[in-house]
This record gives sequence, C-alpha cells and structure tokens, in this order.
Amino acid sequence: METPHSPSLTVQKSRDIGRDRKEEKRAACSGSRSKARMEKYYNAKVRNTSFRPGDFVYRNNEASHAKENGKLGPKWEGPYEVVEALGKGAYKLRNSSGDILPRTYRNGPKT
Repeated sequence: METPHSPSLTVQKSRDIGRDRKEEKRAACSGSRSKARMEKYYNAKVRNTSFRPGDFVYRNNEASHAKENGKLGPKWEGPYEVVEALGKGAYKLRNSSGDILPRTYRNGPKT
C-alpha cells in the first residue's frame, strides 16, 4: 500500500508538474507567435498617412457625431483645411467658412 509520501507518488507528482509547466510554456510561445503573425499581417496592410498644414482633408461623419441619415447617408464631410499638425496623427482643422474647429481630429485607427 502506498502512502501519500511514498517515493512513487512523489515522482509521479513531479512528472505531472513538469508536464504542466511544459504545456504552459508551449501555450505562451504559441500565443506570442500568433500575435507576431497578426501584427505582421496588419502592418503589411495599413498605410501610414500624414498631412501638412495647408492640405485639404475629408472628415469621417462618425468623428463629428453627425446625425445619421441611415445606410445611404454620406460617410464623409468636408473638405477641411489642416491648420496645424499636433503630432501622433492629431490635427487642427478649419472649415470652408474659415472657422477653426474646436476639437482636434486623429488620423488612423483608435488605440
């Protein structure tokens, strides 16, 4: 009869612990490889755009919280003139009547 502290049970427990650690390492390594593949795919598709003062741009209606006109409503509004590039894709814009918009607007995906 084996007791909880017998050598054969202790060896079995240590094997189980070692196996669990190997599986955890394998899962962590697999996750990081998967993340690297997704990042590589995203970076290949995304286009980095930047604007300089004086450039004209269109603004997404979602950014201005414009009233939705349903599925067939306009997706963009503008043109707006870039007044100042604030860095990290943020811009100050001026509308066609010459008023500077009170908010800054970002170019690119939300992070």
